[in-house]
Amino acid sequence: MQSVIQGQAKGRLENISRRAPIIGAALRWARRYGELALLGVTTLGILLTIWAAFIYAPAELVEGPVQRIFYVHVPLAWISYLAFFFVLAGSALYLWRRDERWDTFARVNAEIGTVFTTLVLISGSLWGRAYWGAWWVWDERLTTSLLMWFIYVGYLALRSYTGRTAQGARAAAVVGILGFIVTPINYMSVKWWRTLHPDQVLPLGGTPQLPASMIIALMISLVTFTLLYALLTIEVYKLERAQAEAERLRIEVELSQAD
Repeated sequence: MQSVIQGQAKGRLENISRRAPIIGAALRWARRYGELALLGVTTLGILLTIWAAFIYAPAELVEGPVQRIFYVHVPLAWISYLAFFFVLAGSALYLWRRDERWDTFARVNAEIGTVFTTLVLISGSLWGRAYWGAWWVWDERLTTSLLMWFIYVGYLALRSYTGRTAQGARAAAVVGILGFIVTPINYMSVKWWRTLHPDQVLPLGGTPQLPASMIIALMISLVTFTLLYALLTIEVYKLERAQAEAERLRIEVELSQAD
C-alpha cells in the first residue's frame, strides 16, 4: 500500500513538473532538502530565542529573572493547543475518509502534544514555586491543564492497548474528538474564573499586555517552537509510517510461513 501511495505521489510530482517546470523544481528541492532547511531554520530560531529571552527582553520588575521562564512556558502551551487541535482534525478526517494516514497524523500529534503538555506542567511548576512559593495549586488553569494531560495520556494508552487495528483507530478518534473540548476551556479559564494564573498576554482580538520588547521576544519564541513542532511532526510521522509498514511486512511473512 505504501509503495502504491509513493508511486502515486511521484506521478503527481512528475505531472506538475511537466506543466510548471519552476514549481516542479521547487517541489523536488523541497522533497530533497526541505527537512534539512527546516532543521537549519529551527536551530537558528533557537539561538535567536535564547538571545531574545535572556539579553534583548528586559527583566520583569516584580518577578525578576524567573519571569524569563515565560518565553518557554507560553510557546510550550501554544504547541500543546496546536497539536491537540490537529488530533481533533486528524481524528475527524479519519472517521470521514477511513484513510489510515489521517489516523497516523492524529496519533503523532497526540504523542507530541502530550510531551509538550508535560513540559508545560513542569515549567509552570518551576515558575509557580518561584512566584507563588508552591509547586502546585489547584487553580482552574492548572487543573484543566492536568485534566488535558490525563485525557491524552489515556488516548495514547488506548492506542497502545488496541494496537494498529481499525477498531482501535475508531475508538481513539472518538476520544481525540471529544477530548479536545477541554482545550478551549483551559485557554479561557483565566477569563471565566478568578485564577492565580496570569491573564492572557496576547488575548485573541485584544491588546497585548506586555512592553514591545517582550512581545517581540515572545513572538520569536512562538515562531521557533512552531518550527520545532513542524520538524517533530514530519520526523515522527515518517517513523510511525515506517513502523506500520514493518509490522505489515512481519504479518505477511508470518502468514506465508504458516501456509
